[in-house]
Amino acid sequence: MSQPAQPAQPAQTTQTAQPAATPSTAPPVAPVLSHPVSYPVLQHYLARLSGAGGATSSIWLDADGKAQGRFFNCTMGSAFQPIRQLDAAAGPALAYEGLARGVAVADQGLSLWKLLDHAASDDESIELDRLCRMLHAINFFRQLQAPAAGQEPADLYLNVHDRLLSAVSSNHGHAFQRILAALGLPIERIVLQLPQVTPQQGWLLQYVADNYRRNGFRFAVNASGPVEALDLLARLRPDVLKLDARLLGQADQPGLLRLAQTCHAQGIRLVFKRLEASTALALLRWLAVAAGVPVLAQGYLLDAPDALLLSGRERAAA
Repeated sequence: MSQPAQPAQPAQTTQTAQPAATPSTAPPVAPVLSHPVSYPVLQHYLARLSGAGGATSSIWLDADGKAQGRFFNCTMGSAFQPIRQLDAAAGPALAYEGLARGVAVADQGLSLWKLLDHAASDDESIELDRLCRMLHAINFFRQLQAPAAGQEPADLYLNVHDRLLSAVSSNHGHAFQRILAALGLPIERIVLQLPQVTPQQGWLLQYVADNYRRNGFRFAVNASGPVEALDLLARLRPDVLKLDARLLGQADQPGLLRLAQTCHAQGIRLVFKRLEASTALALLRWLAVAAGVPVLAQGYLLDAPDALLLSGRERAAA
């Protein structure tokens, strides 16, 4: 198998670090937003990206200004699924989870991570992970709108594949931290989502979480239920805790109440992912009222992943 193309790496200068890119005679221009958040270094990088369909770079812009990347023979882009507060479901998203999506018709529906589980080496896994993170960061921040007065900007949640926990030997998050700095992007708006692990891997999860925190990242952990979630809160002190909404029917209600109130008291966001059924939505609405705390959720019942953030979807529908 041939060596995959490497993601464009930032080039350091004595003034402002900027990512290296191959110039193009007529690069596509990122869409102009009505009230965008300004990231000058990123805009300069986008202007320099090649428009030659990725012939000379592993990242390029398509005709609509979206960043795309190539890993082996798969061309991928970004999709974003909103994370919302249930009692404000019609309002702006508090965050988005970045997801890799195949761009070509033949690639659509392809699970890149499942492919790596069976075929790729650790080095290739690391390369794909960094390429996806860079793609999602570019596509998220290039279209992020300035928030309304009194609101925080939306966060970007990025997944960490379980294979990466052991594939990277040390200093987890350092390479991505350097990319964000070179692109002039705010690390404080990034949340890295750690996978569920076996009890025997608990020490590894602790080690990786400490690495990310030292490198300036917030992180999220996934739990199977309230008991495991409370244990993770005590051991790891995450910034975000995620539970699968499809398993709500199996969780005891007193445990859910305690978990929601504990997270709220400690300033930890509790997010229920994969919200797909109306019965789960009813349980979450009950939880928000019974616990007296905000409940966050994401899933196809609320929003499907899309290349555009919510503001862009609204403009496209107008």
